[in-house]
Amino acid sequence: MFTRKIGIDLGTANTIVFVPGRGFIVNEPTIVALSSPDNGVLAVGKEAKDMIGRTPDDIIAYRPMKDGVIADYYITKAMLRYFITKATGSFNLFRPEVVISVPAGISPTERRAVVNAAREAGAKDAYIVKEPILAALGAGVPINNHSGNLIINIGGGTSEVAVVALGGIVAQSSLRVAGNKFDHAIMDYIKKKYGLHIGEQTAEAAKIEAGSALPTKERLEFKTRGRDMVSGLPRDIVINSNEIAEALNPYLLDIAASVQDVFSRTPPELVADIMEKGLILSGGGAQLRNIDEFFKRMTGVQAYIADEPLFCVAKGTGLILNHLEVYKRTLLNKR
Repeated sequence: MFTRKIGIDLGTANTIVFVPGRGFIVNEPTIVALSSPDNGVLAVGKEAKDMIGRTPDDIIAYRPMKDGVIADYYITKAMLRYFITKATGSFNLFRPEVVISVPAGISPTERRAVVNAAREAGAKDAYIVKEPILAALGAGVPINNHSGNLIINIGGGTSEVAVVALGGIVAQSSLRVAGNKFDHAIMDYIKKKYGLHIGEQTAEAAKIEAGSALPTKERLEFKTRGRDMVSGLPRDIVINSNEIAEALNPYLLDIAASVQDVFSRTPPELVADIMEKGLILSGGGAQLRNIDEFFKRMTGVQAYIADEPLFCVAKGTGLILNHLEVYKRTLLNKR
């Protein structure tokens, strides 16, 4: 069967590809490994991520997306070609139509770069939809309803906060604080407290295994190994969930401030709707333990984590692909 439509959640940390009728066929890190002499692409996705921190000088593991937007056009195009080919197969006769997610705060220049990269990578046409709209669709929110909903989508590069009603965004904030900043916060915390250098992948593993948005009585522990800053030798330490909560707190407060800012710019009638229904959390960052309780304490509004939060945006692309002609006339024309 020929694939004519593809949905791509082009994230800073992970790229998820959805094909109608087949579901999620790709969920891989947004990383490309290059050979430095000739800039040739050696690996993409999981294979490239496995090279981070382990490569010789002539191989560079590169993240082509920074804060949700294209940082390197050539590498992003090569990566999109890899994902589109993986979805369609090498001998697909039709160039597919592609729906791609972008941050709500994207500029017109950045928008054009995404569309052009997708077309040059093999797409017949590329349609750009803002992440909060897709996340809301994927979370099961009826976005065309007159009633307001507030969604917080915490990805790898950006945290998107938006109030959605009548098929559009009423008020929104796009903050370049998210999962990658969380990883670096853990790295910096361990460096300052324990005098130990750890890598990005180790920090991410600590966040997943023992991360929490709030301190708790029952502490989870994570044993990690790094390089001692004084001796230069390997050393083991054990870090707990309360320490990770302390490390992440400044960034979580930034996201909470962004939510409060969006509330301040939202019409009172929609604020009343949101207070009744609660906040919806999506994105990979919504998997952090106790994050719903954190936002409840900070805003005074009940918070709920969407089903399969990591896949909400990709699910949203799937819903748009199923009704592409309708969305072309309405949602996709809204800039």
